[in-house]
Amino acid sequence: MHPNEVSGAVVDAAMRVHTALGPGLLESAYETILAHVLASRGLFVERQKPIPIQLDGIFIDQGFKADLIVEGKLLIELKAVERLQPVHMKQVQTYLRFLDMPLGLLMNFSNETFKEGLKRILNNYNGPQNFAQR
Repeated sequence: MHPNEVSGAVVDAAMRVHTALGPGLLESAYETILAHVLASRGLFVERQKPIPIQLDGIFIDQGFKADLIVEGKLLIELKAVERLQPVHMKQVQTYLRFLDMPLGLLMNFSNETFKEGLKRILNNYNGPQNFAQR
């Protein structure tokens, strides 16, 4: 599947989860349920995947943990906060760069409607591995 196809399937599933549960749960609850729904639809889902960071000979084996990675192609960062902040978008951009992935979704389940809390974020890093050239 292309990352955009994976994204479409994930957004559909997440919207159904939000509609069924509404806002007000902890982020971990949405993560667990969304992962289950996606897996039940036949998608390969990794939860809390440790992502290493390496710089100048320093290696941190768990620099961060990705909330969800779907089909090895799409990063999902989940939030259950009153309002998304610019730092949340930068967080996803950084994760995409470290993972060398083209696309990520930032989902805030605390909004009244799912659409309000959904951000699609592209890896626009222009370093050695520019996705526009692939």
